Parts: sequence; C-alpha cells; structure tokens
Amino acid sequence: MIEFNNVTKYFPTPKGRHYILKDVNLTLPGDKNIGVFGANGSGKSTLMNLLAGVDQPNRGSIRIKGNVSWPLGLSGYQGSMTGRENAEFICRVYGNGQQEVKEKLAFIKAFSEIGDFFEMPLKTYSSGMKSKFSFAVSMAFDFDYYLIDELTSVGDKRFKEKCQQVFDDKKNRANFLFVSHNLNELKRQCDIGIYIKDGKIHVHNSIDDAISAYNAM
Repeated sequence: MIEFNNVTKYFPTPKGRHYILKDVNLTLPGDKNIGVFGANGSGKSTLMNLLAGVDQPNRGSIRIKGNVSWPLGLSGYQGSMTGRENAEFICRVYGNGQQEVKEKLAFIKAFSEIGDFFEMPLKTYSSGMKSKFSFAVSMAFDFDYYLIDELTSVGDKRFKEKCQQVFDDKKNRANFLFVSHNLNELKRQCDIGIYIKDGKIHVHNSIDDAISAYNAM
C-alpha cells in the first residue's frame, strides 16, 4: 500500500514555483500493478523518484508498506567503472553478504549476455548492452515494489521474452509501477492506471479506463 499525505512537490523557476504535485492525498492498493501516464514534463520521473526516496516532497509525506526498488532505468551507473564494479557497488549498498554478492554477480553476467564486457567500463557499452545490463541488475534484487521506467523494451525478441518470464515470476510476489509510452504494454502489464495532471494524481481502477481517460486528455 502507498499513501500520499498532503504531498506537494515543486521546483523553483525564474517565473516562480512549478508544481508537480499539490496537496495530494490518496491511497494506492498494494495488490495491483499500476500503469503511470502523463504528458512529457508532467512529472512521471519525479513521481518515481519520490516513491524511491531519491527525492523528497516539499510538504507532506509518502508512506509505503514494503521495500521499493530504485527507478529501474538506464541512469545511476558510473561509466568509468566496469559492469562488475557497478554491480558490486549496488550489492554493497543493499548490504548483501559475500556469498550473496557472488551469486548476484553471476546472475547479472549470465542474464545480461554481455560476456567479457562485464569486466569493461560501462562507457564502452552500446546502448543495447547498457539496457541489458541495467535490466539484469534490476532483476537480481527482490523488492515489494518495482519502479519501471521504459525498461522493458530491451534487446531482441528472444531477450524480451526472457525478460517477460522474469517479470511474470516477480509478479507472483511483488507489484510493479510502470512508466511507458507504449499503451499496449501498459495494458498487458497493469491492473490499474494513474496519470498526473495539474498537480494532481488521477486514479482509475481499471487500466482500460485509465487509457481511455489519458487518450481523451
């Protein structure tokens, strides 16, 4: 369950405050996969950062029952470090023991299918290799909520199918919040939908209703 209690988030601009969220009070269910809609610049990524604790509201509070992933996208990695070094750093942040770190590194290397590039700096990776690496790191950890930001369009058809199998397995014990411009993907992955407009989060209890409302908007 995710609760917003009088949450306000804004950024200062030369013309004054730009509000992303303003006095938002709502509860999102803990047993649904949620599609997140919004026009470019509406605040989808800011919302994900707030949920992950990467950013904080200017006012109010967000309470989440369970642990939450970082926003699973392509940012947040150090290009001068190798894939192994980046993965090891994340393992240490999450307090994994030596044996568990070893197992996660083996999973990440195998799942990402980047071979010897695992021992090379990320800045030498192609965009496709970075996507595969990022996805593999994300799926190596167990969370109650996964924050997914345009991450599932990774690799070729076979790799996408492998990713979908991992999603399906995770869904048995976790929930997902998906940001995507691919409405068909959101319809396939999500139960309900929310969208951000004029500082408010609008909730629809079916993904079809959310898509219809978003298209009308």
